[in-house]
Amino acid sequence: MNEILVVFAESGDKIVEALVETGWMVLAAIVAAVLLGLPLGTLIFLTRRGGLVENRGVWIAAELYVTIVRSFPFLLFVVFMIPVTRMVFGTTFGTTAASFPLAFVAIAIYARLVEQILLELPSGILTAARSMGANLWQTVTKFLYVEARSGLVYALTSATISFVSYSTVLGVVGGGGIGDFALRYGYQEYQFTLMYTAIVLTIAAVLVLQAAGHLISRALDKR
Repeated sequence: MNEILVVFAESGDKIVEALVETGWMVLAAIVAAVLLGLPLGTLIFLTRRGGLVENRGVWIAAELYVTIVRSFPFLLFVVFMIPVTRMVFGTTFGTTAASFPLAFVAIAIYARLVEQILLELPSGILTAARSMGANLWQTVTKFLYVEARSGLVYALTSATISFVSYSTVLGVVGGGGIGDFALRYGYQEYQFTLMYTAIVLTIAAVLVLQAAGHLISRALDKR
């Protein structure tokens, strides 16, 4: 315990900075997942064979994006995206630039989860929407999303935990974060107490995120 207090006394500012960097990267991933991953997963669901707006070309394009990005080893994907990141941000270093490839992965991960959740909904929901004369937008927002909201929050929670894990890799391109801090100042400098402290903080953050997600998901579950 005394060693941990010494670590915070000597490196507290750096730890806080690393946590903020990780928080920023994860937040960027969450925003990308919700704003783009949710619509993309819905699009895959709607345009699949037998879907409400079946469209083979759109479905193939969206499915390829999700499948390829999700199957790409994340570290290699980060390296692969370096030219695009440099073109967009003018640099590949820094937390914001490092968040760019993570956002692409976040979109693909959440899109797949959204598709799976929508596929598991009872078919009677679509029947009810049709019988009430709902258009496509109303069917999605007033029926599908309402029925799936608990699962969507739960899936976002699971995805967010993955984003935290992926963010530890972004130190390779100067993204910083708690994972990079643990490796650079803990492992590489043989300060193992510092490294273990960073690991414990990461686990604690994940547990808080998971608990919050579960509470929200349970509150939204009206079944």
